Amino acid sequence: MRLKELLNHLLHYTMNQEADIDITSIEMDSRAATPGSLFICIEGFTVDGHHYAAQAVENGASAILAQKPLPHIVNVPVIQVRDTKRAMAVLANAFYGYPTEKLHLIGVTGTNGKTTTSHLIQQVFADAEKKVGMIGTIGVMINGVHHKVNNTTPESLFLQKAFHEMTEEGVEAAVMEVSSHALDMGRVRGCDYDVAVFTNLTQDHLDYHGDMMTYMRAKGLLFSQLGNTYGSAKPKVAVLNGDDSASEHFAKMTAAQIITYGIDTDCDVTAKNIKITGRGTTFTLVTPFEEREVSLKLVGKFSVYNVLAAISASLVSGIGIDSVIETMESVKGVDGRFETVDAGQEFTVIVDYAHTPDSLENALLTVKEFAEGNIICIAGCGGDRDRTKRPLMAQIASEHSDVAIFTSDNPRTEDPQAILDEMKAGTANDNVVVIPDRREAIEYAVSQATPLDIILIAGKGHETYQIIGKDVFDFDDRVEAAKAIGAKK
Repeated sequence: MRLKELLNHLLHYTMNQEADIDITSIEMDSRAATPGSLFICIEGFTVDGHHYAAQAVENGASAILAQKPLPHIVNVPVIQVRDTKRAMAVLANAFYGYPTEKLHLIGVTGTNGKTTTSHLIQQVFADAEKKVGMIGTIGVMINGVHHKVNNTTPESLFLQKAFHEMTEEGVEAAVMEVSSHALDMGRVRGCDYDVAVFTNLTQDHLDYHGDMMTYMRAKGLLFSQLGNTYGSAKPKVAVLNGDDSASEHFAKMTAAQIITYGIDTDCDVTAKNIKITGRGTTFTLVTPFEEREVSLKLVGKFSVYNVLAAISASLVSGIGIDSVIETMESVKGVDGRFETVDAGQEFTVIVDYAHTPDSLENALLTVKEFAEGNIICIAGCGGDRDRTKRPLMAQIASEHSDVAIFTSDNPRTEDPQAILDEMKAGTANDNVVVIPDRREAIEYAVSQATPLDIILIAGKGHETYQIIGKDVFDFDDRVEAAKAIGAKK
């Protein structure tokens, strides 16, 4: 695309020199710049792309988009705008041909359950023989091919490129996790959502948002961005958890039609007669059209909520109820979400991503539903993150387990012992053991377990690393648990 044609999509900009060159790629990483690239300088929390403009030019970039003066860049055109992040979303959409207008796009937001709900919806479409893509915590999936990403919701440039690749592969529908950070930072600007799903709202990310009201408003942006018209060929629907009071706020923020799901209140899609065992969950599904019996391999009330959200989103997307239920009953689980580790031991080991007070309590209450022996809970809290949830998680862990082992999660640049001290201050119970080294904590839990006991290793789930300081080390709770069980044998 010619530079002038691309810049025509911006309302206002200035240039240091006239040029109409051919733009073959848009980049925000100077190392990826090549001849024909438009390099966009993004000012982040730790890195300022303006400092790398010269490097991008050295690597061949043909033009620079900036929001600060760059007088030292004289041999290529420098386009200056007020906000490069906002401009990037506009230009990425134009460059890649507005890909989400060609997709049925489903966005899933909420504190807990985004990943599981997204995977369930993706599986529904795949089982219905629809070509489907997915973007989220575990990466990007395009027609079954997996690609890694660094953020739950990547920057707008990455998103539009990924959606373009999906359309090139014939993808019909895409499902994506939408984090509050991404909404607040404008990463999803330009994404034409057709269905927006809300799972729940509980305490998390207050280190960034400051308070729950601000956090809720950030989540609500997904629903307000569904648009304000009804004549579109792509009708918009908001899928809201009727059991969560935040849904009342989101209902006011959206002009889209609404479908509600829930368990404890009168909703459009609901579950009754719920029965939970260690092997799965059964319930009666009630929709506006019919009632159906559902038997899940997934365990827990929180799993029922995720399934109801996925069913609702699938039904409003035109997938038949028979196909939807067949998928829900066949799914065995999602990577790192209430995932069992079976190494031939006589006790149960479960690895779960629970890293908020609400998700940890849900996981432990579910374990209690089928526990026959003692419950041993391993829990930690991430460093450089919301400190106010540390004592809350500690109290929940000690209150709902027979033995609570506090250990390091991803301490990052904080002192691991200081994090544990803040956790320990949250409970006066005498069933707490503090073991800073996570590997040693897992080994201790396994060594203490007897037949019928259940060990819940919470916090990291699918993650295969641990961040200590600024270094990233290989670490997988599932692998470590299996090693510890083998050593015990």
